[in-house]
Amino acid sequence: MLHPQAGGMTASGVDTESRSMLPRGLIVVLSMTGILVTVLALQQFAGIIAPVLLAFVLVLCFYPLIGILRRRGAPQWLAVTITLIALVVVIIGMAVSLVLSVARLATILPTYQAQFTHLTDDVRAWLGTIGVGPDQIQEAFSKINFASLAGVLGDLLAGLAGVFSNILLLLFVVAFMALDAVRFSRRLSLVRPERPEVVGALDSFVAGTRTYLLVSTIFGLIVAVIDAGFLWWVGVPLPLLWGLLAFITNYIPNVGFIIGVVPPALLALLQGGPKLMIIVIIGYSLINFVIQSIIQPKVMADAVNLSLTLTFVSLIFWTFVIGAMGAVLAVPLTLLTKALLLDVDPNTRWISSLVTGGPTPPEEAAADAAPEVVSEDVAPQGAALSGDGQDPSPGRAG
Repeated sequence: MLHPQAGGMTASGVDTESRSMLPRGLIVVLSMTGILVTVLALQQFAGIIAPVLLAFVLVLCFYPLIGILRRRGAPQWLAVTITLIALVVVIIGMAVSLVLSVARLATILPTYQAQFTHLTDDVRAWLGTIGVGPDQIQEAFSKINFASLAGVLGDLLAGLAGVFSNILLLLFVVAFMALDAVRFSRRLSLVRPERPEVVGALDSFVAGTRTYLLVSTIFGLIVAVIDAGFLWWVGVPLPLLWGLLAFITNYIPNVGFIIGVVPPALLALLQGGPKLMIIVIIGYSLINFVIQSIIQPKVMADAVNLSLTLTFVSLIFWTFVIGAMGAVLAVPLTLLTKALLLDVDPNTRWISSLVTGGPTPPEEAAADAAPEVVSEDVAPQGAALSGDGQDPSPGRAG
């Protein structure tokens, strides 16, 4: 016979727990409602949120430079200053390059008005020879004009340049984040013993994001150089501009190559007709397929570990939420969401394994099976977040 008091406490505890749990259907409804409200709020303030997220990712990637400089003997103020200057140079350089590219494109496009008229006349004549009536030809070409073609080229670049439209806000946010990053890593070391799962999830996000952007940058530079050289060789105008576009679109998963090939292909159509356009499309396809579809995914798989379906869905989702910047930051934002919503809780970590691109690594499986080991193994990963080359232990942080 159970002790009355103990039994009462047990029964009361079970009853309290059962009463505190909501029906699963209601939890799903509340979760979906929360997601919808969050998405609407992000859309409403996308003009502010997009630069902040870009600044966050840039600071995250450049922060290890502080540790490199500290290990070489530079004082902390100098290491932070050099890192901040490097960030500002990258931001301003990218913004100026895009603005100048759009201006250059706007200057050169009007010179192709005659070529466009001649090309449409040839197409009209060819359609007439295969039996298409004048009315059908007129209807087909009623919405095709030089202004619409120029608009397609301009809008693609203007959408990317629009990311830097609020460049003053971006620079201020980068400066404040870079200054706070050093103190934040030390504060995080104090939290590690109390919340090892949370800090471990953030470590995983930081390491994955840095590796993803590093690999994307290296392969983007390779693709940009090869594409620019190929376009210069076949005689397409503005090869440096299209190389820059290829570099930027390499950060857009799955469909970045398609976005990058459209402007040079259309300009090749105006420059040398359908033959040159076909050459550009075939050349781009061969170059980008080998590098971006065969080599890069194999290098990227271990770092990102996201399924192809999730990567594509995240691209659509983040573009819908915050615009063009969402396409560039789709993978880092998905990794951050996965870390904050799934990886921090052992009860939801199984969902994370379903959306990854491969099997769960043995060390992660062991950590899930034995949570008490996490507190011992997570500490060495602190370099991912501390990045300053110092011991992230609470004693050293103090």
